[in-house]
Amino acid sequence: MTWRIVCVVGARPNFMKIAPILRAFAGDARFDARLVHTGQHYDDRLSRVFFEELRIPRPDIELEVGSGSHARQTAEIMTRFEPVLAQLQPHVVLVVGDVNSTAACAIVAAKFFRAEAFVTRSGTRQRPLIVHVEAGLRSRDRDMPEEINRILTDAISDLLFVSDPEGMTNLAAEGAPAERVHYVGNVMIDTLLATRERANDSTILTSLGLEVGTYAVVTLHRPTNVDDVEALRTLLHDIESIATEPTLVFPVHPRTRQRMTSAGIELGPRWKLIEPLGYLDFIKLVASARVAFTDSGGLQEEATVLGVPCITLREHTERPVTISHGTNQLVGTSPAAIARAYARIDEVRAAARIPEGWDGNSAARIVAALGDELSAPPNHS
Repeated sequence: MTWRIVCVVGARPNFMKIAPILRAFAGDARFDARLVHTGQHYDDRLSRVFFEELRIPRPDIELEVGSGSHARQTAEIMTRFEPVLAQLQPHVVLVVGDVNSTAACAIVAAKFFRAEAFVTRSGTRQRPLIVHVEAGLRSRDRDMPEEINRILTDAISDLLFVSDPEGMTNLAAEGAPAERVHYVGNVMIDTLLATRERANDSTILTSLGLEVGTYAVVTLHRPTNVDDVEALRTLLHDIESIATEPTLVFPVHPRTRQRMTSAGIELGPRWKLIEPLGYLDFIKLVASARVAFTDSGGLQEEATVLGVPCITLREHTERPVTISHGTNQLVGTSPAAIARAYARIDEVRAAARIPEGWDGNSAARIVAALGDELSAPPNHS
């Protein structure tokens, strides 16, 4: 029997996570995987670059939702996704990460009944199995929209694939049945390792006039850091004052650029402001940096595997293994804390380890576990 899987992406961080999963499905004749792109974040140039560089097949269905408030966007995704399920009649809906598309599509799948029942290890069912990849991450900060998406998605998912060891503890504490939870490692690292050689060939350093180890990468896009323009102005000034030697390379997120432009924020000559980069150029840029200053979740993980010190400008992180094993330091936005972290970057780099399961084989483990769930005889005990 062929199992139909609907895989959902909605924003650029999802692309790196879905790419290795789609490759793993393509190599297993039991599965017929279809890709749905909600269009939650859609920039034709950047999306096209990511799809080409990561060798992701073009989406089978594009919902073209676009931007909007959280409520409006989530509702629009749900409204447009339901007919997709009616059309495709999937056995599985697989969602990744923690964006609005993740939670919205999981909720729709939880209330959808297929025309025909099918058998799983747990018994006969008509609702598709809901699979959450990157389950169990918790920042403990419910002011983050992503935290609400994580909690909701995990609560209604049938299979929870975990990337950070603390995720196992979080899900157990929340009462998730052990048979639903699998530690598989980090699929985003699958993509990083699979593309590392091609990223090494990027000419981004030459085009920007940079030399290895002489610059810092800065990325900022979280509302807590960029929506208050005076706080943003202060944070950028503090980074410049603390990291006094390196060039500061700043791929500016559209949200951040809008705030800076409206507030008239101008930066000094050591700053190099650039447009957001494609995946291969960005990995080359980070891999060759002296340090990264960020509020991104994904960069904390990438820097850990690349061995680049990372200073995270947030009060909370949902990726604690990047601190206990990796190169990450969580500091908030206090100048004193940023300065202490910057003074330790060589020490942190030397002590870093790569977390268990961040080995390039996470997608294969996901597909194997899903195959077991779908192929096993039902348990009527």
